[in-house]
Amino acid sequence: MNVKKIMHLCLSLMVLAALTACNNDDNGAAMEDDLTSMEDDGIMEDDGMMGMDLDFSGTYAQVDFMGRPGINSVLSANGDIKDMHNRSIPSEMKANFQAAFEAQLEGLHDAYAVALGLTAQDVDYQPNILGDILNGPDNDGFTNNPVTATVLTTVLANDILEVAPDAPTTYFNPGVGAPTYEGGIGLTGRTPQDDVIDVSLILLFGGGDGARFNGQGGLPLLVSDGVGLTATISDTFPYLGDPE
Repeated sequence: MNVKKIMHLCLSLMVLAALTACNNDDNGAAMEDDLTSMEDDGIMEDDGMMGMDLDFSGTYAQVDFMGRPGINSVLSANGDIKDMHNRSIPSEMKANFQAAFEAQLEGLHDAYAVALGLTAQDVDYQPNILGDILNGPDNDGFTNNPVTATVLTTVLANDILEVAPDAPTTYFNPGVGAPTYEGGIGLTGRTPQDDVIDVSLILLFGGGDGARFNGQGGLPLLVSDGVGLTATISDTFPYLGDPE
Protein backbone atom coordinates (compact mmCIF):
# COMPACT_ATOMS: atom_id res chain seq x y z
CA MET A 1 0.00 0.00 0.00
CA ASN A 2 1.69 3.32 -1.08
CA VAL A 3 1.68 6.67 0.72
CA LYS A 4 -1.16 8.04 -1.39
CA LYS A 5 -3.42 5.12 -0.50
CA ILE A 6 -2.55 5.44 3.19
CA MET A 7 -3.42 9.13 3.11
CA HIS A 8 -6.74 8.38 1.40
CA LEU A 9 -7.50 5.72 3.99
CA CYS A 10 -6.69 7.96 6.95
CA LEU A 11 -8.77 10.77 5.47
CA SER A 12 -11.67 8.40 4.90
CA LEU A 13 -11.53 7.17 8.49
CA MET A 14 -11.51 10.76 9.75
CA VAL A 15 -14.56 11.53 7.61
CA LEU A 16 -16.37 8.49 8.95
CA ALA A 17 -15.61 9.53 12.54
CA ALA A 18 -16.86 13.06 11.91
CA LEU A 19 -20.08 11.78 10.37
CA THR A 20 -21.11 10.13 13.65
CA ALA A 21 -22.36 13.55 14.77
CA CYS A 22 -24.74 13.76 11.79
CA ASN A 23 -28.30 12.40 11.66
CA ASN A 24 -29.08 8.88 10.47
CA ASP A 25 -30.02 9.87 6.91
CA ASP A 26 -26.83 11.86 6.43
CA ASN A 27 -24.76 9.04 7.87
CA GLY A 28 -26.06 6.47 5.40
CA ALA A 29 -25.52 8.62 2.32
CA ALA A 30 -22.11 9.91 3.45
CA MET A 31 -20.80 6.45 4.29
CA GLU A 32 -21.90 5.10 0.91
CA ASP A 33 -20.18 7.97 -0.94
CA ASP A 34 -17.03 7.55 1.14
CA LEU A 35 -16.79 3.81 0.49
CA THR A 36 -17.32 4.42 -3.22
CA SER A 37 -14.43 6.88 -3.18
CA MET A 38 -12.18 4.40 -1.45
CA GLU A 39 -12.98 1.75 -4.05
CA ASP A 40 -12.28 4.20 -6.88
CA ASP A 41 -8.86 4.92 -5.40
CA GLY A 42 -8.03 1.22 -5.30
CA ILE A 43 -7.89 1.08 -1.52
CA MET A 44 -10.61 -1.57 -1.25
CA GLU A 45 -10.37 -4.57 -3.55
CA ASP A 46 -13.06 -7.07 -4.44
CA ASP A 47 -11.73 -9.48 -1.81
CA GLY A 48 -12.27 -6.92 0.92
CA MET A 49 -8.61 -7.09 2.03
CA MET A 50 -7.85 -3.43 1.19
CA GLY A 51 -5.42 -4.24 -1.58
CA MET A 52 -3.15 -6.52 0.44
CA ASP A 53 -1.81 -9.59 -1.34
CA LEU A 54 -1.90 -12.67 0.90
CA ASP A 55 0.88 -15.19 0.39
CA PHE A 56 0.18 -18.70 1.68
CA SER A 57 3.14 -20.32 -0.02
CA GLY A 58 5.62 -22.30 2.02
CA THR A 59 6.10 -25.66 3.67
CA TYR A 60 3.69 -26.68 6.40
CA ALA A 61 4.05 -29.52 8.93
CA GLN A 62 1.34 -30.93 11.19
CA VAL A 63 2.71 -31.04 14.73
CA ASP A 64 -0.33 -32.06 16.76
CA PHE A 65 -3.71 -33.71 16.33
CA MET A 66 -6.29 -34.38 18.99
CA GLY A 67 -9.91 -35.37 18.66
CA ARG A 68 -10.39 -37.30 21.91
CA PRO A 69 -8.36 -35.97 24.84
CA GLY A 70 -6.26 -38.52 26.70
CA ILE A 71 -6.56 -41.46 24.29
CA ASN A 72 -3.16 -41.02 22.69
CA SER A 73 -1.55 -40.40 26.09
CA VAL A 74 -2.93 -43.65 27.55
CA LEU A 75 -2.65 -45.98 24.57
CA SER A 76 0.68 -44.91 23.09
CA ALA A 77 3.39 -47.13 24.58
CA ASN A 78 6.09 -44.49 24.22
CA GLY A 79 6.75 -40.92 23.12
CA ASP A 80 7.69 -41.88 19.58
CA ILE A 81 4.32 -43.56 18.96
CA LYS A 82 2.53 -40.60 20.52
CA ASP A 83 4.36 -38.12 18.29
CA MET A 84 3.72 -40.21 15.17
CA HIS A 85 0.02 -40.42 16.01
CA ASN A 86 -0.12 -36.65 16.49
CA ARG A 87 1.36 -36.14 13.04
CA SER A 88 -0.93 -38.61 11.28
CA ILE A 89 -4.14 -37.91 9.42
CA PRO A 90 -7.31 -39.85 10.32
CA SER A 91 -7.32 -41.99 7.18
CA GLU A 92 -3.94 -43.46 8.23
CA MET A 93 -4.59 -43.94 11.95
CA LYS A 94 -6.41 -47.28 12.00
CA ALA A 95 -3.84 -49.11 9.89
CA ASN A 96 -0.85 -47.58 11.67
CA PHE A 97 -1.91 -47.56 15.32
CA GLN A 98 -4.80 -49.95 16.08
CA ALA A 99 -2.57 -52.96 16.77
CA ALA A 100 -0.17 -50.92 18.92
CA PHE A 101 -3.09 -49.43 20.88
CA GLU A 102 -4.59 -52.88 21.49
CA ALA A 103 -1.25 -54.25 22.69
CA GLN A 104 -0.87 -51.32 25.06
CA LEU A 105 -4.42 -51.78 26.39
CA GLU A 106 -3.77 -55.44 27.12
CA GLY A 107 -0.36 -54.59 28.54
CA LEU A 108 -1.86 -52.14 31.01
CA HIS A 109 -4.22 -54.84 32.29
CA ASP A 110 -1.30 -57.25 32.61
CA ALA A 111 0.63 -54.66 34.62
CA TYR A 112 -2.25 -54.27 37.05
CA ALA A 113 -2.48 -58.06 37.36
CA VAL A 114 1.16 -58.21 38.42
CA ALA A 115 0.67 -55.32 40.86
CA LEU A 116 -2.32 -57.12 42.42
CA GLY A 117 -0.56 -60.49 42.58
CA LEU A 118 -2.97 -62.02 40.06
CA THR A 119 -2.62 -63.69 36.67
CA ALA A 120 -3.10 -61.88 33.38
CA GLN A 121 -6.28 -63.87 32.75
CA ASP A 122 -7.75 -62.57 36.00
CA VAL A 123 -7.26 -58.96 34.96
CA ASP A 124 -7.68 -59.21 31.19
CA TYR A 125 -9.61 -56.57 29.27
CA GLN A 126 -13.38 -57.08 29.45
CA PRO A 127 -15.90 -55.94 26.80
CA ASN A 128 -17.24 -52.56 27.83
CA ILE A 129 -20.45 -50.58 28.20
CA LEU A 130 -20.70 -49.38 24.59
CA GLY A 131 -22.22 -52.74 23.65
CA ASP A 132 -24.81 -52.40 20.91
CA ILE A 133 -24.11 -48.66 20.63
CA LEU A 134 -21.17 -49.55 18.42
CA ASN A 135 -22.17 -53.00 17.16
CA GLY A 136 -25.89 -52.63 16.54
CA PRO A 137 -29.00 -53.57 18.55
CA ASP A 138 -29.04 -56.89 20.34
CA ASN A 139 -31.06 -58.49 23.15
CA ASP A 140 -28.00 -58.42 25.35
CA GLY A 141 -25.53 -56.02 23.79
CA PHE A 142 -23.00 -56.24 26.60
CA THR A 143 -22.62 -60.04 26.48
CA ASN A 144 -23.66 -61.37 23.08
CA ASN A 145 -22.63 -58.26 21.19
CA PRO A 146 -19.43 -57.19 22.95
CA VAL A 147 -17.00 -54.39 22.25
CA THR A 148 -13.78 -56.37 22.19
CA ALA A 149 -10.33 -54.88 22.66
CA THR A 150 -9.92 -54.95 18.88
CA VAL A 151 -13.23 -53.17 18.27
CA LEU A 152 -12.52 -50.53 20.90
CA THR A 153 -8.97 -49.74 19.79
CA THR A 154 -10.13 -49.60 16.16
CA VAL A 155 -12.57 -46.86 17.16
CA LEU A 156 -10.13 -45.02 19.40
CA ALA A 157 -7.18 -45.21 17.00
CA ASN A 158 -9.15 -42.99 14.63
CA ASP A 159 -8.71 -39.88 16.77
CA ILE A 160 -11.75 -37.96 15.62
CA LEU A 161 -14.99 -36.72 17.16
CA GLU A 162 -17.90 -38.23 15.28
CA VAL A 163 -21.02 -36.22 14.48
CA ALA A 164 -24.47 -37.82 14.52
CA PRO A 165 -26.99 -35.36 12.99
CA ASP A 166 -29.94 -37.57 13.94
CA ALA A 167 -28.90 -38.19 17.58
CA PRO A 168 -28.16 -36.05 20.63
CA THR A 169 -24.61 -34.72 20.81
CA THR A 170 -22.79 -36.48 23.64
CA TYR A 171 -19.52 -38.22 24.37
CA PHE A 172 -21.47 -40.78 26.36
CA ASN A 173 -24.93 -40.80 27.90
CA PRO A 174 -25.50 -43.94 30.00
CA GLY A 175 -29.27 -43.98 29.53
CA VAL A 176 -30.77 -45.83 32.51
CA GLY A 177 -27.27 -46.67 33.69
CA ALA A 178 -25.75 -49.91 34.92
CA PRO A 179 -26.14 -52.77 34.45
CA THR A 180 -28.06 -52.60 31.14
CA TYR A 181 -27.45 -49.01 30.01
CA GLU A 182 -30.76 -49.15 28.15
CA GLY A 183 -31.11 -46.12 25.90
CA GLY A 184 -27.42 -45.29 26.17
CA ILE A 185 -25.80 -43.18 23.47
CA GLY A 186 -22.09 -42.87 22.85
CA LEU A 187 -19.54 -41.13 20.63
CA THR A 188 -21.98 -38.81 18.83
CA GLY A 189 -19.94 -35.69 19.52
CA ARG A 190 -18.95 -33.75 22.61
CA THR A 191 -20.45 -31.00 24.73
CA PRO A 192 -18.62 -28.77 27.25
CA GLN A 193 -20.36 -30.67 30.07
CA ASP A 194 -18.98 -34.08 29.01
CA ASP A 195 -16.32 -35.55 31.29
CA VAL A 196 -14.31 -37.02 28.43
CA ILE A 197 -11.47 -38.38 30.57
CA ASP A 198 -13.77 -40.33 32.90
CA VAL A 199 -15.73 -41.76 29.97
CA SER A 200 -12.51 -42.83 28.26
CA LEU A 201 -11.23 -44.51 31.43
CA ILE A 202 -14.56 -46.34 31.84
CA LEU A 203 -14.34 -47.62 28.26
CA LEU A 204 -10.79 -48.85 28.84
CA PHE A 205 -11.06 -50.29 32.34
CA GLY A 206 -14.73 -50.38 33.38
CA GLY A 207 -15.75 -53.71 31.88
CA GLY A 208 -19.35 -54.65 31.16
CA ASP A 209 -20.94 -52.57 33.92
CA GLY A 210 -18.57 -49.61 33.78
CA ALA A 211 -17.37 -50.10 37.36
CA ARG A 212 -14.86 -52.92 37.20
CA PHE A 213 -11.90 -50.95 38.59
CA ASN A 214 -13.85 -48.58 40.80
CA GLY A 215 -11.48 -48.52 43.77
CA GLN A 216 -13.49 -50.98 45.83
CA GLY A 217 -12.70 -54.53 46.98
CA GLY A 218 -8.97 -53.93 46.94
CA LEU A 219 -8.95 -52.89 43.28
CA PRO A 220 -7.36 -49.64 42.06
CA LEU A 221 -9.53 -46.72 40.94
CA LEU A 222 -9.09 -46.64 37.18
CA VAL A 223 -12.53 -45.51 35.97
CA SER A 224 -12.19 -41.87 37.04
CA ASP A 225 -9.47 -39.27 37.39
CA GLY A 226 -11.31 -37.87 40.42
CA VAL A 227 -11.67 -34.43 38.82
CA GLY A 228 -15.19 -33.12 38.34
CA LEU A 229 -16.48 -30.37 36.07
CA THR A 230 -15.62 -27.02 37.68
CA ALA A 231 -16.00 -24.64 34.76
CA THR A 232 -19.01 -22.34 34.48
CA ILE A 233 -20.98 -23.24 31.34
CA SER A 234 -23.29 -20.75 29.63
CA ASP A 235 -25.62 -20.89 26.63
CA THR A 236 -23.80 -18.13 24.75
CA PHE A 237 -20.41 -17.95 23.06
CA PRO A 238 -17.69 -18.63 24.21
CA TYR A 239 -19.74 -20.93 26.53
CA LEU A 240 -16.94 -21.43 29.09
CA GLY A 241 -16.52 -18.93 31.89
CA ASP A 242 -13.31 -17.46 33.20
CA PRO A 243 -10.69 -19.93 34.50
CA GLU A 244 -11.13 -20.85 38.15
